[in-house]
Amino acid sequence: MTSSDPTAQPGPTSVADWVDAADTTLSNPKGAVIALGSNLGNRLEILQGAVDALEDTPGVRVKAVSPVYETEPWGVDPGSQPAYFNAVVLVRTTLPPAALLERGQAIEEAFERVRDERWGPRTIDVDIVTYQDVVSDDPGLTLPHPRAHERAFVLVPWHDVDPSAEVPGHGSVEELVDGVGHAGVVLRADLELRLPE
Repeated sequence: MTSSDPTAQPGPTSVADWVDAADTTLSNPKGAVIALGSNLGNRLEILQGAVDALEDTPGVRVKAVSPVYETEPWGVDPGSQPAYFNAVVLVRTTLPPAALLERGQAIEEAFERVRDERWGPRTIDVDIVTYQDVVSDDPGLTLPHPRAHERAFVLVPWHDVDPSAEVPGHGSVEELVDGVGHAGVVLRADLELRLPE
């Protein structure tokens, strides 16, 4: 690379300082909880692909991955869809919530998630359950997830990886699990998601 190559030239220190000052999140990552679900295709492989894709996202680090649970589909007639594999992932991120949502939707698209019907079958569901202690009623991204506190397929695996977790505005995950119970949520001890290296 020659010195005439503009990409080889260091930027002015003032510009670097300005960028660092503008991005205060660089030294202040936030915790987020992400729920994953799949009931089409190779469900375990797809869940692992989503975990790996999150880890490959600049500004996101996967800190914990729950055990895999098999659950009955929500909101549909029994037996009308294949069972889901569900898991919960804890991440630390410097991305703001909207950017994390965009990344989740991009992962869904990469796995050809189809949104033809509400509660329809899907290759992958990537839902932000909580982002730090943020409470927001933005229709684009409601935080915490508006139904997470009543869904065992989110609460049970979440409790496995963070027993002391809280759902802002709804109480502790432990108490919420006690309230909803474990019905329809079966631990698949024979399956495991790898934490990215």
